[in-house]
Order: sequence, then structure tokens, then C-alpha cells
Amino acid sequence: MAAVFLVTLYEYSPLFYISVVSLCFVVTAAVVLGWFGFDVPAILRSSDETESILPTPEKQMVQVTNPFGLAMGYGTASVIDGISVRPFCLEPCILSCFWGCEVIAVQGALKSHQHGPRLSTPQHFQEAFHLRYHHSQSFHVSSDNNEEHYTQIPAEQGITDFGLLPRAHYPLVAVLTLAESEARDVYNIVASVTVIHVPDDKYSLSARILFQYLLTSQGNMFELKPLFMSADSRGVPGPPDTEQSTSPYQPTEEAHRLEQSSVLEEEDWSEGTGRDCVVCQNAAVNRVLLPCRHACVCDRCMSHFQHCPICRAFVLESFALTQEPVVEW
Repeated sequence: MAAVFLVTLYEYSPLFYISVVSLCFVVTAAVVLGWFGFDVPAILRSSDETESILPTPEKQMVQVTNPFGLAMGYGTASVIDGISVRPFCLEPCILSCFWGCEVIAVQGALKSHQHGPRLSTPQHFQEAFHLRYHHSQSFHVSSDNNEEHYTQIPAEQGITDFGLLPRAHYPLVAVLTLAESEARDVYNIVASVTVIHVPDDKYSLSARILFQYLLTSQGNMFELKPLFMSADSRGVPGPPDTEQSTSPYQPTEEAHRLEQSSVLEEEDWSEGTGRDCVVCQNAAVNRVLLPCRHACVCDRCMSHFQHCPICRAFVLESFALTQEPVVEW
């Protein structure tokens, strides 16, 4: 029935004939132009072709020297018994431990570094925190000594916990600053701020690092985040404990939403690139996918997909662990 109707239109309507010929011409011209590399409307492409053509933007990296490093010490940790931390410094530094510092005070200090006086000494942090903490303790750290430093709230203060959830105080804020003024002129990074959770009777989650920030002499602030890598990587730490996301502290402001156009390369990743790409199983892993932060593919395979092969998250950007030429094979 439909065929009879179309034949009737064709016999009695020249306009129908002209329209069919014009449509065929447009489609043929689009296919020919696309074959020779000319841009054609997206409606004439398939979804797979679109994803393969559009490249994933590469994030620009800024390589700097970070003079600070801080790790959790060994042994048990609690608000009553104290905690041990192990700093690593390239230059003589001062480790300042602020117990029971208010969340709002920490956020205000980080904002003041971006918009006001730069925070580069322990005295600057004490003023920026407005003394809104229970106890502070300082240690001098030499560049050739990586021993643990034990810090504790004095027993006479009678502090055994920091209240119910959500909390308004961080148990411990560890700040690393350069001890010598000459070193502050050499390094772009002048301070490191580490927020540490210490277990108590009200919240017994094991001790762990919640946030880490690096402050620069220009007033910029970088948030250090872990990369998710395979556990058998050579010398590279694996993914952090998943319980880290269950933080009991709920800031009342959005000061921790830090957007930077560059990524800090803290160390030489050449020792950790010996693992195989999860896609081709042939080349070494050299690409970190953002925002999921999975390091699982090589440079060559990065150009063939736009979704993370581990978590299937959409890849907005990526950056290379080492600047090496792509191996063609």
C-alpha cells in the first residue's frame, strides 16, 4: 500500500522526484567530504567515531621541588596517648603540631594565605589560627634526620575526645615550615599543612591523614591527592584505605574546593612505570586519568578511549608521569 502511494507521488509530483535526488546528493557529498578529511555534521557520524576522533585534553604539569614530606609514625595513636609523626625535609624545618584546632580557623588560615599575608613561619600560622586550638608543640627537624616525633596533649587539660559528629575541631594539624629564611627564597613551596585524624573514645577510626596542602610563596595552594595504582607497582604506594572517605569533619565553608591549572610532580616516577598497561599489556603505564586519578594506561592507548578502563568514569583530562616519546608498534 505504501509502495503504491509513493509510486503515485512519483508519477504525479515532480517536487517529490527533485527532493529525493537532492537528498541523495547531500548524503553522497557528505560521505565523500568526510572520506577526504573534511569536517561533516556530527549527525552523520556514529557515536564510536566521535569518541575516537575527539582527543582527551592533556593537563599541563608544573615540576617543582617539594622540600616537605610527612608520614604517620609506627605504634598506636590516640588523643589520650598521643601520636608519632615522621617528617622528611630537604632543608632544616620546623614541625608545628596544633591539637584541637577549629575547622573554621584552618579554613580561614588557608584563605588568608591566598588573599593576604603569606604563611611561611610557625608564628604566621599561630596568628592565622587566632589561637583557636587547645595545645601547640614545635620540633626542629634537620635535613639528615628522619626520626619520629612524638606529640601529645598535656594530661592536665583533661581532653579525651573532640565531641560527637559532626565535629568542629580537627584532632591534629601538622605544619612544616622552613627554618632558615635563606631557604624560603630558594624553594617555591614554603609550607605544608597536614590534617590528621587521631582516634578517641567517640570516634575510633584508626589514625590517618585527612588532607594535605602545599602553600607557595606566590599565594597559591595545592591539595595533594593520592593516585590509584596497582598494589604490585615498583616502589609506588598503592591506593589509600577506602575508609579515608568517611571523614567525621564537615566544614561549614567550601574552602577546600581548590582548583589549580597545574599538577605538582613530587618525585621521579621512573621507578614506578614498569607495570604493564591494562589495555594493551605491552607498554609501561605512564598516564594518570582525571578526575578518577587511576594510573593504568600507556601513552599510546590513551588516544583510543574516553572512559577509564578501571572505573568507567568519563576522562576529562590526563597527564603523563614521565615525558617520554610514544613508542609506535
